[in-house]
Amino acid sequence: MMRRLIFVFAAAFVGAIIAPGAGAQTDVGPTLAQVVKRGYIICGVTAAPGFAQRDGAGEWRGFDVDFCRAVASAVLDDPAKARFVELSPKARVGALLAGAVDLGASASPWTQSRDAGQKLIYAGVFLYDGQGFIVRRQRGFDSIQELDGASVCIEQGTPYELDVADYFRARKAKYEPRLFASLEDAAKAYDDGKCDALTADVSTLHGVRIGLTAPADHAVLADVLSKSPRGPLVRQGDDQWLNIVRWTLFAMIDAEELDVSKANADAALSSEKPQIRRLLGVDGAHGDDLGLSQDWAYRIIKHVGNYADVFERNLGQGAPFAMERRLNALWSKGGLMYAPPVR
Repeated sequence: MMRRLIFVFAAAFVGAIIAPGAGAQTDVGPTLAQVVKRGYIICGVTAAPGFAQRDGAGEWRGFDVDFCRAVASAVLDDPAKARFVELSPKARVGALLAGAVDLGASASPWTQSRDAGQKLIYAGVFLYDGQGFIVRRQRGFDSIQELDGASVCIEQGTPYELDVADYFRARKAKYEPRLFASLEDAAKAYDDGKCDALTADVSTLHGVRIGLTAPADHAVLADVLSKSPRGPLVRQGDDQWLNIVRWTLFAMIDAEELDVSKANADAALSSEKPQIRRLLGVDGAHGDDLGLSQDWAYRIIKHVGNYADVFERNLGQGAPFAMERRLNALWSKGGLMYAPPVR
């Protein structure tokens, strides 16, 4: 009797493991099911130049916005099926946890406490950021090592204040901190010539630069004091939705590496390269495990573009930011952007 019970239990256990096999699609997770039923994704964004802002017609534009549209393209084959909810930095976590948004595209930098302590999870890094400095070109500063003795405008009560203090203390260098209640106040003081440099995250400084009286007279130094990786946030516990958001990012990076872009996506369908054929869904069944169609990555690239398309359009040389890729270049070009293949 005992042997029979053990046999029945083992058979049931093995059956549970292999049941979804034979090419069947996995069950649709709760977030994906809700998105498909309502017909659009809801994306939380925080207004910031280059990342999420309304244009003259009231349409949302920016780096974060395009990523949300890429997810909508993968799931619903239509970038216009991404809707946006503007959230303050303090409201982002609560909106995600409450289910008011499906995805947080604008998020605070990835840290252990944010990742493990908020019941949310980062799907990946779509921007390697870090604290830096903006200076006047005429001063001739080429690196932060040359800021010894400089006055620095800083937003008070932020990690920026602490990191600058740690940096100069560790090098036994001097600086004059000039503290302000907000970044806007600090930026205005810098623009008015009340300090030699302004510090914040590099991406933020590029946004500040285009708002200065004479943007071309200022440069963001290449050095960074800290690591501030940024990426999309989703709720913990829905692995399928996490995978969809994560592989949206990976597909965009892989597409850049394979030279498949918004401009040539259709022509790439005829490529003989196995990596491209798998990425675009021509060969293989790489949408099943995500609960998506086989051409999910082609949809992303065709509608929105690869990583370079999105970066350059919103932050890079095709935008007022004129931000260099630096750490956000592909790993094969000296950067950190690296993604596992669709295989």
